[in-house]
Amino acid sequence: MKTYDSTPARRVAFLGLGVMGYPMAGHLAGAGHHVTVYNRSTAKAQAWVTEHGGKSAPTPREAAAGAEFVFACVGNDDDLRSIVLGADGALAGMTQGAVLVDHTTASAEVARELCGAARTLGLCFVDAPVSGGQAGAVNGALTVMCGGDEAPFEAMKPVAMAFSKAVTLVGGSGAGQLAKMVNQVCIAGLVQALSEGIAFGTKAGLDMKQVLEVIGKGAAQSWQMDNRGKTMVDDQFDFGFAVDWMRKDLGLVLDEARRNGARLPVTALVDQFYADVQALGGRRWDTSSLLRRLK
Repeated sequence: MKTYDSTPARRVAFLGLGVMGYPMAGHLAGAGHHVTVYNRSTAKAQAWVTEHGGKSAPTPREAAAGAEFVFACVGNDDDLRSIVLGADGALAGMTQGAVLVDHTTASAEVARELCGAARTLGLCFVDAPVSGGQAGAVNGALTVMCGGDEAPFEAMKPVAMAFSKAVTLVGGSGAGQLAKMVNQVCIAGLVQALSEGIAFGTKAGLDMKQVLEVIGKGAAQSWQMDNRGKTMVDDQFDFGFAVDWMRKDLGLVLDEARRNGARLPVTALVDQFYADVQALGGRRWDTSSLLRRLK
C-alpha cells in the first residue's frame, strides 16, 4: 500500500480518468487533497467519486475552477487541446497563479503551445509525462519527467509525489516530453533485443527462464528482462503498455527526429515491427509482444 508524505491538503483537479489517470487521481485523494475530477464519460467520473470521494464536474473549466493545481492525462495532442483550450477548457476556469500539469505523452510542440497560452492568462504550465505504465500508476510509483519553469515545478512536485517515486525537472517547456521520447526510444530497442534473444535461445533448445535468471544477474539485466522476460517465454501479452500506445509514442519520436535531424534507424525499424504486431491482431497486446512476430 502506498504511504504518503505529510503534504498540506491542496485543492486539485484531475482531467482524464483512463487506465493511468484513474489511479493517479485516486492517490491524490488518498494523500488527503481535495480532488475534483472530469472525464468525458460521466459514468467513469461518478464511479471514481463513489470509490474515492471528492466530486466530479461536467466540464474541464468547472473542474479547474478554484483549483491550485490541475492535472491532466489524456490520449494525444488533440485530446489535450480539447480539455485545455476553448470556452469550456481548463484554462478558462483557472485563477491566476494556478498550475496546469500535463501527464499526457504528447508532442513537445503542443507543450510549448499550451505553456504560451497559459502564460498569457497569468497561469503556469508544466509538461510532465510519466513512465512506469499502469502498474506504476496503480502502485503510486511513477517516474515523472518535467519541462517548465522552476517555481511552478517546485510548487507541484510535493503534490505529484502522491502517485510518483521520482519527479524531476529536466529543462524548459517541452523538455519533459522530449525526455519521454528518449525513454521510448530506449525501451523500443531493448524489447526488440530481448525478443531476439529469447527467440534465439528457444531455437537453440535452451531453458529460457533459467537463462534469463542467469543473465539477469549480469550486464544484460534490464527492467524489461526482469518484468517481461518470463511472460514473454510463456507467450503472455494480455496486459501492460499496449502496442497501439507505443506506436503513438514512437510516431511522436519520429516526427521530432525529422525536425531536429536525429538519426534513429533502430527506432524506425522497431516501429514497423510494431505495425506487424498490429496486423497480427495485437493492437492491445503488451509491447513485449514483439516476440510474436519472430515465431
